[in-house]
Amino acid sequence: MHMAGRGRPGRAGAALVIAMGTLAAACAAPGSNSPQPAATSASPQAAAPTCGTAPITMTGYFETGFPLPKALTTEFSKQHPNVTWNIREDQFAVITQNAPRVLADNPPDLMRLPQVSELVKDDLLKNLDGYAQSFGWDRWPASQLEQLRLGPGGRPRGEGSLYALGLNVSMTGVFYNKKLATQIGMSAPPATLAEFDAVLAKAKSAGITPIVQFNGGATGGLAFPLQNLMASYGPPGPINDWIFQKPGATIDTPPNLQAVQHLERWIKAGYFEKDVNAVDYATMMSRFIDGQGLFTFNGDWESGNLDKQMAGNVGFMLMPSAQEGGKPATMSAPLTFGIAASAKNADCAAFFLNWVATDQRAREIGVEVGGSRPMGPADAYMPEVASDTVTASTLAAGADLAEADGAMDFIANATGAIYAKSWTPNLQKLVAGQQTPQELLKAVQADYASQIEGS
Repeated sequence: MHMAGRGRPGRAGAALVIAMGTLAAACAAPGSNSPQPAATSASPQAAAPTCGTAPITMTGYFETGFPLPKALTTEFSKQHPNVTWNIREDQFAVITQNAPRVLADNPPDLMRLPQVSELVKDDLLKNLDGYAQSFGWDRWPASQLEQLRLGPGGRPRGEGSLYALGLNVSMTGVFYNKKLATQIGMSAPPATLAEFDAVLAKAKSAGITPIVQFNGGATGGLAFPLQNLMASYGPPGPINDWIFQKPGATIDTPPNLQAVQHLERWIKAGYFEKDVNAVDYATMMSRFIDGQGLFTFNGDWESGNLDKQMAGNVGFMLMPSAQEGGKPATMSAPLTFGIAASAKNADCAAFFLNWVATDQRAREIGVEVGGSRPMGPADAYMPEVASDTVTASTLAAGADLAEADGAMDFIANATGAIYAKSWTPNLQKLVAGQQTPQELLKAVQADYASQIEGS
């Protein structure tokens, strides 16, 4: 799932090696684990790593079920035919569990990352400050990199050195089936949370499943609608503080309690499928594409897929506020990839990441396949998108979100274990009627404090 780490629920990578011996020596600084300036014997542009011309086999550890990373690596090899890829794929839940061991024992050149604080603390990820200087990433909009910066020992997040980069900047919201919406008289996206509730009730009365969602496995998807409800009831700042492990931050707040209570009302009203605790991500997507539900909470990484599978029949909206005229807010985070601290081909991995953000065809793939705005310079090329596509809707929503300054990281990214070990089982208990909203937030906060103290 994209956003975690996506989220990602939610959300792989690859790397490259420098083949020319003299240039490899000149580029030792960008690849080092301590922030160092680029080589002084040449300009930063000349000193920036490349993939050279000798044959290179890149190793990647990617998230299964998402085509963007492999679409990019395929195009990269077309442009750089000396580079081939050896890619392993796993579900995000497996990546979350395997990340420390894989990075330590069989370090890939580039890897789709879950939450990164503990990985940085354990020196498993390469510090990218040298690459940022060589390639000019520090001149990109600072907000693109904020979530990927970490202080000494992996905290706090949001400041310090750069340890990862994103293939794009993903965003979550609510997709809806236009034909089903028309059947119940929904001619425009609901403007308030009360209007959204009314549409859900109409769908239920009409025999239409209101929300197709997943909540099975180790990384469940009810965290998506929950955080959207948190954004409806309160500002994103305190939630970001909690995710970034700022001192004194808590998830157990009155607005967040209102959000969990609201989610519980949806559960009790039957707005989710009865088997939601057994549904995985792939099943959720197949059901939504098959027309088995009105809404699904998901990320814009599915926009390109939905434009192909349900052409002209999908809309996208940001979650409306509980207050009339409230500003939009939602989870928005880079699709995070990092380079293992001991990666064999780290320099070329950094070159690939820079190519993803700056090459025209790579940016087109990022939009067409990934459905999201690529990272990179503020004035970088942006491809035109047909106005009648859901991709156009998600890109427009991203612009609205930026204007409202409503972006926040995913609640599953607060610690390395909080998603699989706390949010998911506690939300599964909420669905099963085994836990109250008050108990859920207190349990998650206690797990959070214990995990921070023990890390």
